[in-house]
Formats: sequence, structure tokens, C-alpha cells
Amino acid sequence: MMNSSNRSNIPILYEDNHVLVVVKPVNMPTQEDDSKDPDLLSVLKQDIKVRYQKPGNVFLGLVHRLDRPVGGVMVFAKTSKAASRLSDIIRTRKLDKSYLAVVHGTPKASRGRLIHYLRKDSKTNTVYSVPKGKDGAKEAILDYSVIRSAEGLSLVEIHLLTGRPHQIRVQMATEGCPLYGDQRYGQGRNRPGQQIALWSSRLSFEHPVKREIVTFTCAPPQTFPWTNWENELALHFKGP
Repeated sequence: MMNSSNRSNIPILYEDNHVLVVVKPVNMPTQEDDSKDPDLLSVLKQDIKVRYQKPGNVFLGLVHRLDRPVGGVMVFAKTSKAASRLSDIIRTRKLDKSYLAVVHGTPKASRGRLIHYLRKDSKTNTVYSVPKGKDGAKEAILDYSVIRSAEGLSLVEIHLLTGRPHQIRVQMATEGCPLYGDQRYGQGRNRPGQQIALWSSRLSFEHPVKREIVTFTCAPPQTFPWTNWENELALHFKGP
């Protein structure tokens, strides 16, 4: 187990022979894309190669993703067996994923479940909420809870029950509460250059080999708009 940062400056929350749990930096691609910017998967592979002096290619399984502008907790598989089991856990919706978001306005109810049907336009990499039964539409479900609202913004905890592209961003925008800083789904409410306020705050799953539930948390950066809720976030991440 490790509780430090590796040479690549990617914070490591946990590491053993089977899994690697890290904090993804904001604005870093999860894997290589057309931008050719350094991506998390390649950086971690190179770091493992250096730290353990491994010859040849390093195996590191990408089992889930975060959008480029989103940061927070991610798990990678260090063996093919772990990758297969983690993929099954995700497929059967047994990976417990929670996010924190800052949204414009206040949701109609302080807590609730949102169900939409989303369709992705691959040409524009944009996702839309469409009527049920529409060609290509996939069900998207999340639970949310408003932690506190202030100055026209709300701090919201979100528990994902499905894993659709841009799901949180589109569902909250559809409800009239686009994410702070989201240029794609919050046009007219956000200014260019603002950082999207969406953070992967908690992952909980059955370890693929040890078969015990493991949980990892990470607080968002101490930057605006998160700093509007320093006390609430401190309580949220306070240990037992």
C-alpha cells in the first residue's frame, strides 16, 4: 500500500500487485487522444516501468474513464485477471461511484433520482437528452443530494447508477442546473476559461483478488468554486 505521490506527480491513493488507485488531475486525458497531450494511462505505465525497473511493455488495464476536464479518484488494473474482474464489477453496476459537483441554481428537490435517455452525437462528441425509445438512446440514472446552496450555486453529491458519456453534465443541465464552468452544456451560464466543477470523490468496490470491499476518497482542489464550501467539504470528508 502507498500513501504518497509517485515520480510522475500523480497522487497514489493505493497500490498493490493487482490494482492502482490514483487521483486524476483535471484537464488531463484519461488515455491518448487527438491532442497528443500527456495522458494518465501512458504516464502511469511509464512510472510503473521506472519504479519497478520493468523491461518491455507494462500492462495497466483501463476499466473506466473520466472526462478530460474532470479530476478525482480512478482505479486501474495491474493484471489481466484484475482487469477482467473489475470490468465485470462495472458491467454489473457494483462499482459504487460518487461525485461532487457545483451547479448553477438549486435543484427543485433537495434530493432525488434523475432518469433520462441520452444519445451521443459522435461527430460533435455531444450528448443529448431524448425521449425514451429514440434510436440510440440509452437509459441514464443518478441519485443526487444537495449539500448546500449559496450565491446562486449549489454543492451537490451525485451517485452514479449508470455510466453514460457526459452523463452528470447532461442530466443536471437538462434539469436546469448546468455545472459551473461547463462550456459545452452550460453555454450562457459560464464564461470561457472557467474550470468545470465536477470531481470524482469516492470509489468503492470489491477488490478483484482479496474479495473485500475497499473504499477510496479524495477531496476536490482548494480552488473556486469549491472554496465556497470549505466547512461542508471538511465535514464531508471527515473520517469516522
